[in-house]
Formats: sequence, C-alpha cells, structure tokens
Amino acid sequence: MAEPKGAPRQVRTAAIASLVGSALEWYDFFLYGTAAALVFNTLFFPTFDPLVGTIAAFGTNAAGFLARPLGGIVFGHFGDRLGRKSMLVITLMIMGVSTFLIGMLPGYATIGVWAPVLLVGLRIVQGIAVGGEWGGGVLIVSEHAPDHRRGFYSAWSQTGVGLGFVLSASVFTLAQAVTSKDAFLAWGWRVPFLAGIVLTAVGLVIRMRVMETPAARQAAPAEKKARLPILDVLRTHPKAVLIAFGARIAENGALYVFLTFSLSYAATIGLDGDLVLTAVVVGMLAESFAMPMWGALSDRVGRRPVYLGGAIAMIVWAYPFFLMFDSRNPVLVFVAAFVALVICHGTMIGTQPSFFHELFDSRVRYSGVAFGHELASMVAGGFSPIIATALFAWAGASWPIALFLMGMGVVTVIAVALAPETTRHQSDRDEEAVTACPRPVP
Repeated sequence: MAEPKGAPRQVRTAAIASLVGSALEWYDFFLYGTAAALVFNTLFFPTFDPLVGTIAAFGTNAAGFLARPLGGIVFGHFGDRLGRKSMLVITLMIMGVSTFLIGMLPGYATIGVWAPVLLVGLRIVQGIAVGGEWGGGVLIVSEHAPDHRRGFYSAWSQTGVGLGFVLSASVFTLAQAVTSKDAFLAWGWRVPFLAGIVLTAVGLVIRMRVMETPAARQAAPAEKKARLPILDVLRTHPKAVLIAFGARIAENGALYVFLTFSLSYAATIGLDGDLVLTAVVVGMLAESFAMPMWGALSDRVGRRPVYLGGAIAMIVWAYPFFLMFDSRNPVLVFVAAFVALVICHGTMIGTQPSFFHELFDSRVRYSGVAFGHELASMVAGGFSPIIATALFAWAGASWPIALFLMGMGVVTVIAVALAPETTRHQSDRDEEAVTACPRPVP
C-alpha cells in the first residue's frame, strides 16, 4: 500500500533523491558552461580572435538552452501520462552519457570543423535532457510534500542545482591545479567530463529508490488524461505559462551572467580568475543552503512577496556588482558574488518550485512547469552570456551589462506582480484533480 501524501519518510526520500539527482545532472550541465568560458574557445575555435572565440564558445553553450524547451515538451508529455519517476531516470542517463562523450571529443587540431559540430550536437542532447529534468525533479518533491511546507521541501530540489555548480566548478578547479597549463588543455579538462559517468551511476541508484508521487499515482484514468498535455496546458493555462516564463527571465538570465560571463569578464579586466571562481563557488554554496530558508519563508508570507523581493534586489544590485568587480578588491568581489547569489538570485530560485507547482493542475503540471521554465531558459539563460559579452565588446565597460540585468529584472517584476498568490488559494489543485477523476491506489 502506498504511503499517503505528506508521509515524512517519503517526503525525506523524495527530497534526498531530487537533491542528489539534480546535483549530478546539473554538474554535467554547468561543467560545460565553465569549460566554455575557460577552455573551449582555445580548443574548438582557435582560428578566431580570443573575444570572438569566447562568443563562439558561449554560442555552443546556448545551443543546449535552445534545446531545453524541446526536452520540456517531450518529457513533460510522458511525465504527465506515465509518471514523474521514470522520466527522471531517463534524463539522468542521457545527460551522463552525453557528458562522457564530450570528455572523449577530439579538438579542432585533430578533426577540424567536425570538432565544434560534434560539440554542438552533444550540447543539444544535454539541453534536451536537462529540459526534462527540472520539472520532474521539482515535482517528485513538491507533490510528496504537505501543502503547508511545500515551499521548504521543494526548494531542496533547487539546492541540488546549486550544489551541481559547486561540484562542477570545484572539480574543474582541481583539474587545473594538479596539471600544468599545457597538460590541462591537452587532457586535464577532460577528467571532470569523464568522471560524470560514475556520478550518473550513483544518481540512478538513488533515484530508483523514490516512489512515484501521489498526484501521478492518483491521476485521471488513461482515457481521461490529456492526449497532448502541451496543447492542453496552452489552452487551459496560458496565463500561468506566461507568468512562469516572465518570472524566470531575471532569475535565469542573471544567473548565467553571474556564473559564466563573470569568469570571462574577470580575465578581460585583469582580475584573477581563480579569485572570481572561488568567490562564485562560495556564494553558490551559501545560496544552496539558503534556498530552503527562502522556500520556508514563502510558506509563511506567500510566494509573490519573496519572489518580488529577489527581483527588485537584483535590479538594485546590478550596477554595484560590476563596480565591485572593477575595483579588483578581493573582499568586494566576494561581497558582490555573495549578495548577487544568496539574496538576489536565491530568493527567486528558492521560491520557484512551489510557486510554479501551484500555477498548474496535476494532470498537465509536468508539461506546464517544464515548458514555462525551459522557454525562459532558452531566451534568457542561453543568450545572456553572449549578449553580455557583445555589450562589453561594444562599450568596453560594464554599465550596459548592468542595464541589461535591470531590464530582465523589470520583466520579472511585472510577471510576478500580475500572478495570483498561490500559497493559500491554489494549494489544493492535486486534491481537486483526484476528486474529479478518482482512481484507487494499487
């Protein structure tokens, strides 16, 4: 007999499985972004000017983001019809294999133009996998959690995202530290990618232990499920999709400016890259454990106030962030990264799982959450490092990048301000769906 929704043991198991699985999956995805900023311009685009090569490397990074909505649609479709758990197992396997193959890929000097072509192809596969991962990883926790603590528990899935970045950056830094510059470019950068296959095996073992969510087990009979969930969600929840899209713009766009562009920006202005990477890793580690606190706060005061607070803080912090980097003062660089990640970004991403969960009915929730989330990832996350690099190349200064961050913040403020407060008014959507189409639990 399946345990009821909110059973402590299953909630903890789901939270741990989501945290570990998402940490390993996002380790693979973030690893590429770090390598794009520091290595791929030299190995795969050596015929370009260094700045143009960096833009080209970020372009291959963006290819993964372009593929993410496709992953959200495909895995959202089967996640709504067949369940959440099986999709999470498949996405983790796809991500692990594609990351391993990137680690085996010859460079431009060996196979010429095929090197960047194959690199883009594998990045697209990664994007499809991670596009299906986020929605399922969030729902496997949020649909197990009791309504009054959904914000706290579901935020642990986001902690996995943060820890995935910390793990990828730490392993990449270690690979740099134990090899010479020439050895690192020759083979050292491959080690973190190849190690991903071992981590994938660990993640699969953990994910196989979690039970399917109550909402998926008790959903409508097969004949009453949406035949094409993505079309159903666009027909019945168009405002919710737009709200999720807009709410995600500042959170995702700013994150990749803070994590990815800041590394290449530091190198351009003569700031020690190891210092910046350390500051970002420390900030991301602190943010990872702050996320559940922001989620818990949203359980008490509502999703909208917490999310709006983060978006407004990002607008205010955009210019000081670069001003502190330009000072080249190590203490100020650490402060800039800490505030940007823990306060500005953390409040939004920590509240996001429960907020997005409550925007959609259970029968189309995977598709709705995944599509709104990944559509914004494609637009904001995929192109923000490219836009930031191009703006810096044009102006030779950071002020237009700060304005770019502010603009994304305004979009998110408007979207969240137009959203309903979901904490108290829409937390019973699972029960309504189950009541409408009852089905005995096997």
